[in-house]
Amino acid sequence: MRQSWLERMRDAIADRGRELLKLEPGSRTAHDPLALCRQLLSGHGEASAVALSRAILQLYQGFDAAQRENFFDMLLDEFGPDAAAIEAATARYVGSSDTDDFLALLNLVEPPRQELFRRLNMAPHGTASLVAMRADLLAMQRERPAYRAIDADLKHLLSSWFNRGFLQLRAIDWNSPAQVLEKLIGYEAVHEIRDWDDLHRRLMEDRRCFAFFHPAMPDEPLIFVEVALVNGMAEYVRPLLDTQTPVLDPATADTAMFYSINNTQTGLRGISFGNFLIKQVLTELRAEFPGLKRFATLSPMPRFAATLRVALAGEGRGLSTPLVDALLAPYAETLCAAAGSDQVRQALASLLDGEPASHASVLAEPLKLLALAYVSATRTDGGLIDPVATFHLSNGAQLECINPFADLSEHGMSASFGVMVNYRYAPEQVEQNHESFVGTGNIATARPLAKLYRRLEEIRVALNDD
Repeated sequence: MRQSWLERMRDAIADRGRELLKLEPGSRTAHDPLALCRQLLSGHGEASAVALSRAILQLYQGFDAAQRENFFDMLLDEFGPDAAAIEAATARYVGSSDTDDFLALLNLVEPPRQELFRRLNMAPHGTASLVAMRADLLAMQRERPAYRAIDADLKHLLSSWFNRGFLQLRAIDWNSPAQVLEKLIGYEAVHEIRDWDDLHRRLMEDRRCFAFFHPAMPDEPLIFVEVALVNGMAEYVRPLLDTQTPVLDPATADTAMFYSINNTQTGLRGISFGNFLIKQVLTELRAEFPGLKRFATLSPMPRFAATLRVALAGEGRGLSTPLVDALLAPYAETLCAAAGSDQVRQALASLLDGEPASHASVLAEPLKLLALAYVSATRTDGGLIDPVATFHLSNGAQLECINPFADLSEHGMSASFGVMVNYRYAPEQVEQNHESFVGTGNIATARPLAKLYRRLEEIRVALNDD
């Protein structure tokens, strides 16, 4: 990782602090995380604090899985809030309504580990180390739900440190630093970048790539979006990814297609800045290319295939089996004939498990309707079951088009039977669509889909399927 002058200065301060503290590699204290953490919280000198924070993070980075679990157990048990003190402070404030009592209560409610994390952030590369630490924590939470308390503290701090005001939007092109380009290849999770030639095509004149960076992690794209400048709204992904696709003069393009959006840091999960990225990229593109008339995505549905398979097996929830049965009823005869089956769900499953593209004429319409049901299906908490739909609709996009067999790659067929979705960002409607979706759950739908969506909603009402 490239060091900035600030990181080099912190390293120099940490080296001096290590000398002052006598943190020799063989000393007992140097390998005792509890003693180091207590010393960090009790100290006041800058050099010693930087040295201790670096020592703790280096120690953690050398831990195996069991040792990291012990470290989190220590944070939970030794650096949590003092329940008795909070109870007493609450009683004092309730009785007095005094400002000083209120401030004292606030100070007690914050667990000591929050201050510990703040001081750990003083270490060289401390922010990146804490982001990586949270990724470990999230991976362990399923087995250790008590770790949610530690995660709440880390997430609270990271949400402040990665506030939009600290993020820097940068365009990435073929002349960007090699280490940044290498990370694009490694982080691309929507459409794999196969090699340098593939990356080169994605960064040519009719393509754009933008990313958010943070000053504490200057070479780490936190989230990036890939854009193709084309004529007409793209319904198939292959022309956007094919290295042999002719390069278009971007000045003649009328549409900007957002075809890949990637969050790169697991440790920043739940800290959303993708909506800011989309809106700022829209502004950048409109300024650079005034002739652009449409801004849209060609988006995956990463859980559609798994969700539909469960429904076809008779166990559907988010996409319920009764709803699937009702939606398939008009297509039962053709599906059963194509599969040689007398059960429509079994027929669809058989066709999808075989060579779906060879039955495109039979599968396209039912898949389109089922995909529409999926992207508009809600969870028990009222949110949508599809995270991509949630992201774009909550950002003010409109559900524009559903495209069966848009992605025939192995990954595309496995994840969504090849179905992809166009979400359109109309700058003059974004705020209205956003308010409507987050306020009432209303999904803005383009005219060609409106009739199909009304039919779907009528079936849901008839089935009492929420």
